[in-house]
Amino acid sequence: MVHQHNVYGNGNVSERARQPPSLAISTVIFALRPDPVTGRPAVWLPLVRRVREPFGGLWALPGGPLGAQESLQEAAAGNLAQTTGLAPQYLEQLYAFGGTGRSPSPRVVSIVYWALVQPDEAALRPRDENVAWFPAERPGDLAFDHNEIVEYALWRLRNRMEYGSIAYAFLGRTFTLAQLREVYEAVLGRELEPGNFRRQLRSAPDIEATDDYVQGGRHRPPRLYRYTGATPQSHPAGSNESSES
Repeated sequence: MVHQHNVYGNGNVSERARQPPSLAISTVIFALRPDPVTGRPAVWLPLVRRVREPFGGLWALPGGPLGAQESLQEAAAGNLAQTTGLAPQYLEQLYAFGGTGRSPSPRVVSIVYWALVQPDEAALRPRDENVAWFPAERPGDLAFDHNEIVEYALWRLRNRMEYGSIAYAFLGRTFTLAQLREVYEAVLGRELEPGNFRRQLRSAPDIEATDDYVQGGRHRPPRLYRYTGATPQSHPAGSNESSES
């Protein structure tokens, strides 16, 4: 803060602190990638290393200021494409974070989105050396209040898994029941008994068996299934509900 006073003067710093908050967009992107120890799917997210102050050198969620002519969804999707190269099909507004101490003056209010990506995108290697994948449970110390944001997004994801169709956003067009079970296990953080899981799926109206099977294994090939319901997104990005509940 001493350097800041020397550059701007006490009056300018006080004036900056009284300015209206600026708006920014940040996005939490969840994907399933293999755990390096167990090899089982785990929830990961890409982070961006900050190259300027504040918090220079720390990792942060992808994001940036909201442009004057951009919608919230356009800003979120455009920033993701620019910083990570990802274009997830599932992109939904999560919450607004605007604590007075979350960033140096002037104050910044972040509209946070969350995104879920399918296996083909989850397997991509970042094109930028300042972008890397991290375990969602252990992202390290992040810039601003981004640890709090990641924790909240994980909590929301787990709650949605209990009753919604959101699990299918992590899968491709077809999948095995074992792959679907692995999604639930990775997100909920516990193993599920395969027999009970299969019995529960029998009452699910939006999943159907195909005539295709996984080929190349030694044992009886597992059948492939597909999701037949609406796109697994309960509320369009930018809806009032998704930013509050």
